[in-house]
Amino acid sequence: MSARLVPAGADRTGRRPDVPLRITVDGEPVDGVDGQTIAGVLLAAGRRTWRRGPSGAPRGVFCGIGACFDCLLTVNGVRDVRACRRRARDGDAVATQSREAR
Repeated sequence: MSARLVPAGADRTGRRPDVPLRITVDGEPVDGVDGQTIAGVLLAAGRRTWRRGPSGAPRGVFCGIGACFDCLLTVNGVRDVRACRRRARDGDAVATQSREAR
């Protein structure tokens, strides 16, 4: 067994990797599994970036722990959600967002 995998019976967070979920990102369906963060669903689908910074540079996951705010998205109408911290839920409506240069 990999050191990175937690046996299902010992997973205190209640993740169920055998339960599929589907979110929409800018209207496009993206499939994942229960327990993944939104960033995890996007990365597994091959999306490494999903917004642009003020300079126009692409942004996605940088730190992965919620400290840097590079992975911000709008989730179910709530802006500035950190994709690396928010667990995906079946039916989530996700929209990318950008900060325009001033």
